[in-house]
Amino acid sequence: MKNKIATVFGGTGFVGRQIVRELASHGVRVKVATRVPERAFFLKPCGDVGQVVPFYCDYTDEESVASAIKGSDFVVNCIGVLYQRGKNSFKRLHSDLPEVIASVCQQEGVSRFVHISALGVNKGSSKYSESKHAGEIGVKANFPQATILRPSIIFGEDDNFFNQFAELSRYIPVLPLIGGGETKFQPVFVGDVADAVMVSLEKDEAAGQIYELGGNEVLSFKDVYERIFKYTGRKRAMISLPFWLMKIEAALLSLLPKPLITPDQVESLKTDNVLSGEHQGLQELGIVPTSLALILPTYLETYRTGGRFGEIKKV
Repeated sequence: MKNKIATVFGGTGFVGRQIVRELASHGVRVKVATRVPERAFFLKPCGDVGQVVPFYCDYTDEESVASAIKGSDFVVNCIGVLYQRGKNSFKRLHSDLPEVIASVCQQEGVSRFVHISALGVNKGSSKYSESKHAGEIGVKANFPQATILRPSIIFGEDDNFFNQFAELSRYIPVLPLIGGGETKFQPVFVGDVADAVMVSLEKDEAAGQIYELGGNEVLSFKDVYERIFKYTGRKRAMISLPFWLMKIEAALLSLLPKPLITPDQVESLKTDNVLSGEHQGLQELGIVPTSLALILPTYLETYRTGGRFGEIKKV
């Protein structure tokens, strides 16, 4: 892959930055397509001088998207939002933009295109799931050989899942078990997702395939809390809240600048986020799932009383 060129959409995000690092470590020259290039400057040290280049791209302009892709051998799209705000609607970012990217990839003769979607989008009833699924359909229609990755909840040092609930446990004595806390997840490590992207770009058999990415453990919502309590050393009470009541509370919380939860996210919790068995997964890509027990303690222990070295101070 050395000296190949890749364009990454969403390269400054939690998953995207890991993908940029992997591409750079393999000798690929990377264009990070972003609306604000200055926000991608922190990625430059991931490669040699001039290897990682922030590239201005207006997502609403097809010519701008084409400019970002032009000359690239590979394209990776990992743009995604958890809630809608203004112009950043699910339809625009999850459905329309992937279709445009796929169309331009076809026109520009891109050899490989990897699109990151989400697990269960073909079965979910939330607007998030519906928009993600529509994006998959648009990608396939315009670039049939695209590889689509459907990861479950992604965990890692900067994740927005385990970190968020660990942070909440610092300030509130009771945590909600939405819908009884029975929703199931199969968390996958962010490094494994990045590895899946790399294999998909290199492996000819991955072209045109859909891969479901999940870890080696299935956790219920209640199990997630218990795991957080274990590694933070902070026990909290849990209260079961029905979906309808949580939607009312979420409607209020969604008014915050950065919503803790939205009604649409509550709706998404009605569907389990686990492997369906209908598609190939990490094993077929030659990747051994990284254990939660290996990664979670490395960053959740910072939420302990006294921080990472709180227990040492007590001794």
